[in-house]
Order: sequence, then structure tokens, then C-alpha cells
Amino acid sequence: MTDNTQEEHVPATSFFRDPVNRRWLASAGILTVGLVLGGYLLGDGLTRARQADRSVTVRGLAEREVMADLATWTIAYSATAQDLASAQASVDRDSRAIRGFFGELGFPAEALQPTGVNVSQYTENGTPKFTVRQRMTLRSDDIKRAQDAVRRQFELVRRGVVLEEGSGMSFTFTGLNAIKPDMVAEATKDARASAEQFAKDSGTTVGTIKNATQGYFSIDARDGDSGGGWGVSDTPYKKVRVVTTIDFYLR
Repeated sequence: MTDNTQEEHVPATSFFRDPVNRRWLASAGILTVGLVLGGYLLGDGLTRARQADRSVTVRGLAEREVMADLATWTIAYSATAQDLASAQASVDRDSRAIRGFFGELGFPAEALQPTGVNVSQYTENGTPKFTVRQRMTLRSDDIKRAQDAVRRQFELVRRGVVLEEGSGMSFTFTGLNAIKPDMVAEATKDARASAEQFAKDSGTTVGTIKNATQGYFSIDARDGDSGGGWGVSDTPYKKVRVVTTIDFYLR
């Protein structure tokens, strides 16, 4: 028995001539190119994102020595007697002696002001006692004259004034706002120098600032804490210090 079935062969060229097939192939080609390009862009984007996220955190320091521009000296003294009038009279004599002392040094009268008074009463061995405590404060921007007053404070004792604990000179620097911008710039420059050294060691370069924290300013005695309590006076020589924390991008 003879099979007369004949296979139908479709020329390959006819497949590509079909408009439907051509559109299908074009769409497939576009899709393939899109997938390849998308994968490349995604990988490149992730690489760039990782690079953009690289940063280093460093600290920058700036210090400056300054001279105090305000002197404050609170003088505490007291007197005790069996009656209030006698105690008060003794305190008044001390007040005149203190005013005379500062007047002789060249301070204006208004530089010295009373800043507090306290009266207490108690009984000692059946005898009533009255204690009057007084505080006077010197406030001056004449630092040199204030230093001279501290050096000569024992003259008050010679005049009968007994200084209580807490009678000490304090020197303050009030010009911080004027030097803040320059000091922040110095601290930032110092931080960048540290970042550049890190970048050099790691084979990268320093970019822009990612985050920055100014930190806080501190004002301390230049040569260490000198107290300011009884019998000890502060120093007008101060050191201003600021530490900044900065995140730099690395490229």
C-alpha cells in the first residue's frame, strides 16, 4: 500500500515575510534589549549607590586663648553680737572699709553694689545672739585693675574685714559670639585634614559634607582650674575650645 501523503515544506523566507511574525520578532527583540539594558542599569545603579553611601566620620578641634573681659568679685562678710543694732553697726563699718578699699584702687562707686543680706538669731548658753551677713559684688571690665585688687585683698583683712568662704574673684569671657564663626571654620578644616588622611590611606578621595554637628564650646582656665573659692581667685587667661563631628562622603 502506497502512502500518498506529502509533507508540506514552508520556506523560511515566508516566515519572516509574514507581518504578524515580524511584529512578534520585533517585540521579542525590544524586550530582550530592554532586559539586558535594565540589568546593566540596575547593576550600575547599585554600584553607584554603594559608592555614594561611603563616608567617614571625623572630629575637628579648634582652640583659642583669650583674655577675660569681665571681672566679678562677690565679697561675703558678717558680724555677730548680742543685739541686732551692734551686729548691724559692725557690718556697716566693714561695708565702708570695703568701699574705701575699692575706691582707693580707682574703681567707680557704682562698680560695687550690695547683693544680699541675711539676719539670723539664736541662743548660746542662754545668751541671745544676732548674726548679720552681707554680700557686696564688684563688677568691672577693667581686668588689670581687678587683678590688682585680688593681689591686695589682704588689706581688707588688715582693715578688720573678715572674708567668708565664697569670697573670690571670677573672670568671664563674654565675646564668644564674635569668634564662633572663625573657630567653627578652623574645626571644620581640621576635620577635613583628618578625613583626607583617611582617604589617602584607603585609596579614595574626600567629597562633600554628608552630616555635621558643631558640638559645644567650652571656656576654661588656660592653665587649669584655679578654683575661685575662699582665698583663691580665678584667672583672666582663658582657653576656648570647640569640637565638631563631620561625616564626609568618600569618592
